[in-house]
Amino acid sequence: MAAITRKCWLTFESGHQNEPCLWKMATSFPEVVFDIRQASVQKDIGIMAVLFSGEEDQVDAAIDLLIEQGVKVDPVEGGSLVAG
Repeated sequence: MAAITRKCWLTFESGHQNEPCLWKMATSFPEVVFDIRQASVQKDIGIMAVLFSGEEDQVDAAIDLLIEQGVKVDPVEGGSLVAG
């Protein structure tokens, strides 16, 4: 399978901003590289622009794990904030 790069907005709400969601993803999928390009974490919400790289099936599975943990994942439109 081919290597890909995917840019996403991650939104952590309902207490998920206090959980180690990215750590769980990284330990489950160590071959998926992620780069936090922008982040804002407040008491009630956390938002991150993240660049994921790796084999497509692994990146998809890693993102699915984040979604299963209650993280909202949206594609970055245009990519100007997280160019790379």
